[in-house]
Amino acid sequence: MSHEQLFSRRRLLECTGLGLGWLACRDLLATANANEPRTHFPPRARHVIFLFMDGGVSHVDSFDPKPDLDKKHGEPAKWRADTKSQAVSANRKWLRSPWDFAQHGESGLWVSTLFPEITKVIDDLAIVRSMVGETPLHGAQSLLLHTGRSIGAAPSLGSWISYGLGTENNELPGYVLLNNDWIPNGGFQNFASSYLPATHQATMVRAKGMPVDNIEPSDPPEVQRAKLAFLEQSDGELAQSLGGADAIESAIRNYETAARMQYLVPDLCDVRAESPATLKLYGVDRSSPFEHFYSLQCLRARRLVEAGVRFVEITCPNTHGNNSPWDQHGELKLRHAENARITDQPVAALIMDLKARGLLDETLVVWAGEMGRTPHSSGDDGRDHHVSGYTIWLAGGGIKGGITHGTTDEMGMSAVENPLDIHDIHATILHQLGVDHKRLTYRFGGRDVRLTDVHGKVVREILA
Repeated sequence: MSHEQLFSRRRLLECTGLGLGWLACRDLLATANANEPRTHFPPRARHVIFLFMDGGVSHVDSFDPKPDLDKKHGEPAKWRADTKSQAVSANRKWLRSPWDFAQHGESGLWVSTLFPEITKVIDDLAIVRSMVGETPLHGAQSLLLHTGRSIGAAPSLGSWISYGLGTENNELPGYVLLNNDWIPNGGFQNFASSYLPATHQATMVRAKGMPVDNIEPSDPPEVQRAKLAFLEQSDGELAQSLGGADAIESAIRNYETAARMQYLVPDLCDVRAESPATLKLYGVDRSSPFEHFYSLQCLRARRLVEAGVRFVEITCPNTHGNNSPWDQHGELKLRHAENARITDQPVAALIMDLKARGLLDETLVVWAGEMGRTPHSSGDDGRDHHVSGYTIWLAGGGIKGGITHGTTDEMGMSAVENPLDIHDIHATILHQLGVDHKRLTYRFGGRDVRLTDVHGKVVREILA
């Protein structure tokens, strides 16, 4: 080969192209190794359990008491135009809470009689009273809560965490959705991986019946192994012919995970081996099907994080065919009480159980709906959508317990001290997992995108 041929432009591009290809391959292999955690600093938490209160729990009826609302009950709901609050339409009146508030625990935090069991773990909670949303629409706010985008088509929080940290157990997925026969507004996009590799979307485990479709193999072990080997070979050849297609490669990994799950998931979902005291603590023995199955899912959540699943979400059941379980435009007292009765005991039990097993320090528990509810009403037993000030809480995972953060004004209309949005909560969750929210990125659409987009700050005031 001549000197000219050796250093021709075409030859140079061929040689350097191989080098660039290996650099790209290295990054792809790093991304594909989902079980290799990539923390930016030592984590305080290793797992997240997200308790989604779909529809919006009323903040002024739960953790944010408003004595002035009691005093002005029934008066026309006129509000200052100079505040960052939702407008109040005509013919609305202030509506006091039908539940009484009292202080509990060594911290003296205020909780209404709506949640009597939560009072037993109140000193473990950091109650954030100053959340602010974007628009009072369930679908948009649910997507915002889950994905950081109110228009959808973005990976969920659980998918980002699975992508960034993987699972601690190769036999199980990194993101599990414990569903209670209700898909929230916003649909499956709340739990999807979107442009992240498909292996990071939620694996759904139902409360009733068979937890996961086809979880029990229909073939003898040797036949199943032969089928999986054939699928791996044929799909691998197709992926290679296409230059490496994520959908196909993810399908291969999903087949492998599914095969391993057939041995583990049935055991994890079967709680009969738990002690009678534990079953009673969660309320699995309660007679109401809604109460029984929500309790079951909370107990399964503990078992899943104990087994190494990184992110677990639990949804609420829809008991009365409403738009959302906690969406009480009417029948506030009846339905909020019903939802609280379903969720209160097992949620408190989950925190107690995690703490007793030494798991609460490494498990971040987040309790949140997508919005709050108005302090005023057009009737006398209902509240409407409210996003200018509402409440969530966090516990465990390095969170400072027995505190409140932020405040709303005297009527609960708007956040007036330390207002936070969901990007701040996402940034804080990632921080507790050892991840810098600005550095957890994925190349998509020509730019490095992240869960918090260009927003978000870590809420250090609630960290222990």
